[in-house]
Amino acid sequence: MIGAALETAVDRLRASDPGWSRSRRALSAVLGIAIAVAVLVPTGQPLTVVLVGAIGAMMAAFAISDPEPAGQAVSLLLVFVVGAAALTAASLGQGAPPLDGVVFVLLIFVAVYAQRFGPRGIALGSASFFLFFFAMFLQTRLAQVPTLLLALGVGLTANAVVRFVVLPRRAGRELLAVRRSFRTRLSASVAAAAGHLASGGSARSDKQLRRAGDRLHEAVLLIEDTIGDVFDDPKATALLRRRALEVELAAQWLAITTRRVCGDALDPAVRDDLVARLHRFRSLIERDPRELPVISDTEEFSELLVSGSRLGDNAEPGDEVRRAIAELALADLNAQRIAERDYSAEPEPPEEPEPERTPLLAYDNQTRSAIQAVLGGGLAVLGGELVSHQRWYWAVLTVFVVFLGASSAGATLIKSARRIVGTVVGIFAGALCALVVAENLPATIVLILACVFGMVFFARTSQVVMTFFITTMLGLLYSLLGTFSIDVLGVRLAETAVGAAAGVLAAVVIVPVRTRAVMLDDVATTLEDLREYVTHTRTLLTGVDNVNVIELSRILDRDVEQVRTTVEPLTHPISLRAARRDYGWYVLDTLEAVAFRARHIAARAQPGLLALDDRLEAVTTRITHNIDTLLEAIRSPGAKGHVVSPPGDDGIGPHDEPAVRVVLGSFAKLDEAVGALGKAFGVTPRTGSIGTGEATHPPGADTAG
Repeated sequence: MIGAALETAVDRLRASDPGWSRSRRALSAVLGIAIAVAVLVPTGQPLTVVLVGAIGAMMAAFAISDPEPAGQAVSLLLVFVVGAAALTAASLGQGAPPLDGVVFVLLIFVAVYAQRFGPRGIALGSASFFLFFFAMFLQTRLAQVPTLLLALGVGLTANAVVRFVVLPRRAGRELLAVRRSFRTRLSASVAAAAGHLASGGSARSDKQLRRAGDRLHEAVLLIEDTIGDVFDDPKATALLRRRALEVELAAQWLAITTRRVCGDALDPAVRDDLVARLHRFRSLIERDPRELPVISDTEEFSELLVSGSRLGDNAEPGDEVRRAIAELALADLNAQRIAERDYSAEPEPPEEPEPERTPLLAYDNQTRSAIQAVLGGGLAVLGGELVSHQRWYWAVLTVFVVFLGASSAGATLIKSARRIVGTVVGIFAGALCALVVAENLPATIVLILACVFGMVFFARTSQVVMTFFITTMLGLLYSLLGTFSIDVLGVRLAETAVGAAAGVLAAVVIVPVRTRAVMLDDVATTLEDLREYVTHTRTLLTGVDNVNVIELSRILDRDVEQVRTTVEPLTHPISLRAARRDYGWYVLDTLEAVAFRARHIAARAQPGLLALDDRLEAVTTRITHNIDTLLEAIRSPGAKGHVVSPPGDDGIGPHDEPAVRVVLGSFAKLDEAVGALGKAFGVTPRTGSIGTGEATHPPGADTAG
């Protein structure tokens, strides 16, 4: 029974962390702390110094996430520099209040503004802020600074040992783990299709089929984030991205054809045959991905491909599903071959676009958030002093956390609520743990390390859980320092509430940005990238230029993910107005349909496929016109204009090649989705030629601010 429970726990961990990257990071934090403590304790250093070394090791594992080892080494050195400055400033400020509060608040601006510079900016800003906070927490003094800096160096060195020697990132193994997870999700998608077909298309099985497709999409995005560290050749990276996308689209096409077949009156024998085929294919998918050369030689695999290739004049019931299975099997085989670095059957892929540079100084959402955080931090200092002269810095910590990554007043409110929930639960857990393990040093240390693991593991997935582990850990640290009491935890909760209130007040009153305004900016960015995608795809299909439309489609995917994050305050249950929730879901669902069609076109687009085809020119011109109309409506509310509805006949005929039919059909669906998006911004559809007209705002469109 214990073995079965352990296996279940490992399976769930693998599902939540496919490449084991979060587990490796969390374990690195624990091992780094252990090494730092093992080095510092025998030297007879006081507990405060030992804890600074442990905190340095934890922060390095938590914050540094440069993709390359050389970049990580540079970030470690820079973290020591900014950490040394933070420890010195905190130790100096505590001896001359209110200097400590002034420096702490200014540090918020630096830490929040630094997010614009990517992983290294986030690491340096977070490390400096949290080391300043822990210096306040430990009540360090200026005379201790040399020893504290030595301890910080030991902690960072311990992390370097773990990061580069004990638990180095092995990108090949990580990719293999992600591939296994991907095949597990692909298997679940096929199983869901079989279940939907067997049930005759029930609502429950349809929901399972959609959920399996969503999880598969997440796995594909995770692979794309990982393969850049595995393949040195950017062309090989682009090729694997294309093949992974083809697998996802083939799985989505299997789901679509399964739903379509469920609406037909199938003979029970045909239905049973299709279900059996799906289960046989699933049994192949569930094998180790490194066995693909063996799998492709099996009789089952060959039969799936052969039987799925006959769709023509003598088509039989269920042939669409058979062909979809064959396409998925072939797409999966091609992707796995590329993952094994077999390029023998592949054309030369296009180059990847170069990354854009981030301006050093600019006024944007990051700058605005930094200004709000400074003013919110000032309010938190004043409010925190009223609660406790000794522990006011807890309120400032809350302000920093709620502004970290928040882009609107609504997002700040949600983060504040999550922070308070995690803190309340963590206070009770910390009190319980401190009472249970009182005066038991080994048990206290074990629980602290468990909290560190949980904090780092859930840092990027659940703020409530992360806050819970942080609060529990701090309760145990109070016990370790001999200052634990229920009153202290009560002050902790009060300071958190003050900090959350200060953050929300600053977000709502100081340079406020409504969720709708940020959403409009993100939607405009998505539409601009969509216009670029459509333009470049047209040049590819007409044979004018060989463009990497796969990468452009993935940019759209990430744009839509950003919109999903932005509209969360509208779609979250905390939003009490149903009109706001419906509006947010409508915008998000429509953009997801746009991104899906873009992916589908990108996977099938070949150079010159639609050269001299007037239908491509007509549909792309209409789409770009509608995109421009939507952008004008977003940027200038009340501007006159209308989206042009697609004609009733898409012009696709039976004489067209299958690849042409697929691409033009997807363009027609993309055209419909772009037109449907106009409803969210008060732009009405009109039939006829491309021109201008008035834009009207339907009831409810302006209620989603």
